[in-house]
Amino acid sequence: MPIVLIAALLYLLATWLVVRRLQVQGGAGAGYWLLTAVSAVALHGLVHFLHWRAGGGVDLHFFSALSLVALGMAALTTLYAASGRMGALGVVVYPVAAAALLGYGLSGGSPARALDWRVELHAWFALLAYATLAIAALLAIMLWTQERALRRRDFHAWLRVLPPLTELETLLFRTIWVGFVLLTATLLTGVLFVQDFFAQHLIHKSVLSILSWLVFGALLMGRWRHGWRGAKAVRLTLLAMGLLVLAFFGSKFVLELVLGRV
Repeated sequence: MPIVLIAALLYLLATWLVVRRLQVQGGAGAGYWLLTAVSAVALHGLVHFLHWRAGGGVDLHFFSALSLVALGMAALTTLYAASGRMGALGVVVYPVAAAALLGYGLSGGSPARALDWRVELHAWFALLAYATLAIAALLAIMLWTQERALRRRDFHAWLRVLPPLTELETLLFRTIWVGFVLLTATLLTGVLFVQDFFAQHLIHKSVLSILSWLVFGALLMGRWRHGWRGAKAVRLTLLAMGLLVLAFFGSKFVLELVLGRV
């Protein structure tokens, strides 16, 4: 638990440093936010590693999975922010990661268990896909907010801390491409390695995941063939991500926390 608290505090400190950096470019905290964020991500990962080592397996129950997805989002955010003007993502993602980690710590975790390597591979593809596409959803919201402000000629100071519209849109579609590949790998490994969909209460999860995959695929095809962008891209991204959240966390919440099934 002390490691959980330290990591959560480091996430919150990184959030404050990012805000300071955005308010005053090159001002206080500009040289420390990256080290703080990397430290928080490293400790976050260590929490899960220690739990798995103690249990001799992997814990992928609701709060653990939520924390792992938040960990992936925090790692991607730190990578994006270190290589460009995407620090604004951290203002949202780091507090979310802190809350998810605290939720995992307070829940006490669930018993870790050894999984077949093929099922474990499927699970890791799924977690990486959800984390990547969740970042894409946040980028879509940022894109929509920026476009809306520009159309209304509402030039707030926060617009200056965001990358140019075209750069943000390019990053959005690159992120969706990566997430789409990971989601494809998730579905393929699920078909190949996961048995008895009905017995394991996985059919609804599979249907929603496939629908999300189809929406993301249609968006990428529309971008390639017809140059889709702007509001249409934002709506389809959020629709696809909403289906994915229902597929994974919605089903896990109902099965594990409401019905008490594993």
